[in-house]
Amino acid sequence: MSAAPECNSALESSLLEARDRFVAKHPRSCELHNQARTVMPGGNTRSVLYYQPFPIAMEKGEGSTLWDIDGHEFVNLCGEYTAGLFGHSEMRIRGAVQQAMTLGLNLAAVGRAEFELAKLICARVPSIELVRFTNSGTEANLMALTAARVHTGRDMILAFRGGYHGGVLLFTLQGPSPVTVPFPFVLADYNDPGAATAVMEQNRERIAAVIVEPMLGSGGCIPAEIGFLKALRKATREVGALLIFDEVMTSRMSDGGLQKRVGIMPDLTTLGKYMAGGMNFGAFGGRADVMALFDGRLPHAGTFNNNVLSMAAGRVALGEIFTQAVAEELYERGERLRASLNDRLMKLGVAMHFSGVGSLATAHYRAPMIRCPYTPTAREDGLRELFFLDMLQAGFYLARRGMIALSLPVQQSDLDRFVDAVGQFANIRQRLLGRVDAAA
Repeated sequence: MSAAPECNSALESSLLEARDRFVAKHPRSCELHNQARTVMPGGNTRSVLYYQPFPIAMEKGEGSTLWDIDGHEFVNLCGEYTAGLFGHSEMRIRGAVQQAMTLGLNLAAVGRAEFELAKLICARVPSIELVRFTNSGTEANLMALTAARVHTGRDMILAFRGGYHGGVLLFTLQGPSPVTVPFPFVLADYNDPGAATAVMEQNRERIAAVIVEPMLGSGGCIPAEIGFLKALRKATREVGALLIFDEVMTSRMSDGGLQKRVGIMPDLTTLGKYMAGGMNFGAFGGRADVMALFDGRLPHAGTFNNNVLSMAAGRVALGEIFTQAVAEELYERGERLRASLNDRLMKLGVAMHFSGVGSLATAHYRAPMIRCPYTPTAREDGLRELFFLDMLQAGFYLARRGMIALSLPVQQSDLDRFVDAVGQFANIRQRLLGRVDAAA
């Protein structure tokens, strides 16, 4: 059912007011954006950071706090889209990077830190017997898919609508994005084991791999159901395909990733984001017989795959800081936050809730229990923008799409204030949000 015209008009009016307030508060960011557009299309080189009327430019960060170039202070709940797990100024990571720099910015050789980081990852992630490094999660997924195709001698990949596996591996509800690499992909709906197994059976002679996020990240922080993942594990074995877990985002859910928490082991796993302490990083690994392809048969180049800064930072990040106990505490902290947010929203009876797992969550403007990604209505997209702008006004920086990624230094007092801010938003915007029964 579409929203009433008067509600749409009220939403448009509220958005105009919020945008005007935003523009008035951020003149320097506006000026910088206009200057940047003269040398960069869109004024930036990372699409997710652009939003209307212009993106805020940040000056500095410390702990979990950001300051923009207009002098405003924010609690950072965006967490660099999960890459900023350690915050902006973790002293042990900074010390490791500074020490590495004193020994040489680049050495054109293997090093001890590379081995030690690989050893840490193999010891932590259940499915990884051997691992190789890349510069990003995007590259990790490309190499994992390539390995699966060569290992099986097949060409086709099953992915899921709404999935995101990197800048050139993006799947919309309508199909692969125009920028997605031209592998022969077939798609199925997320959390629909029947559809996925049917597609595999129909293409059993061609399916090389199934790639899946155990929780959709940019697709809305929608958790995979255990039955869905178990069905994928069973079906891939039956047709002789490899199962790839993209844990670039979800590896933070325990010291061994979400696969360790749910007890399902893929053939290959891809990693990235926070694992090098904020430096650029990606990794792919898994079964020794598959990874053995890179012991001479398959080339895998990359000038910065084992760059000294990422290796040094990653060794400290995983070896000293993000221990099993710390990972568990962060997971439970995120679970409590999401429960508190949803409890506050449920009591108000508004059509808004947060989905997610552990320390990752995304706001939705419809009834709870979303099982698969969807195309937001114009009203929902307007509410997303309004929520984003209202949270900025309240001093909280999060992703424009409403995603939250907690970092270790975030204070509980800040999370308590965020719950209050969300409650105030829902209370003030009740009429725009609508009732949860009406939305259902």
